[in-house]
Amino acid sequence: MSHQASATFEITSWDEKPYEQLEGGGKLSRATVAQTYHGDLEGDARTEYLMAYRADGTADFVGLQRLAGRVGQRSGSLVLQVSGTFDGSTAQATWVVVPGAGTGELSGLRGKGGFAAPHGPKGTATLDYDLE
Repeated sequence: MSHQASATFEITSWDEKPYEQLEGGGKLSRATVAQTYHGDLEGDARTEYLMAYRADGTADFVGLQRLAGRVGQRSGSLVLQVSGTFDGSTAQATWVVVPGAGTGELSGLRGKGGFAAPHGPKGTATLDYDLE
């Protein structure tokens, strides 16, 4: 049976460091991000992002996020593979649950979803999922 979870989140820390400047004003950077989810997704998450910025400040990013807490009524942790864009004002991404990376009652969870976050510390997220 398929389920849909929705949540809000708040970024609680963002530690970003450029590791290469690109010709024309862009850069490559890495960020470690902590956030807290509230709603059908509940708990604390940590993400490692790699980002490619263009000279105009827009970017593409990829990352892995580990969420420890609860999805619906089940507790444990899961890992999400993230891929997204930042248009200068809003970050939008899609994500998929990494198979086999769930723990506790979230072991065997499969799914996909995404998030939207206007520039700032808050955003919204969804996850469509199935449990084995």
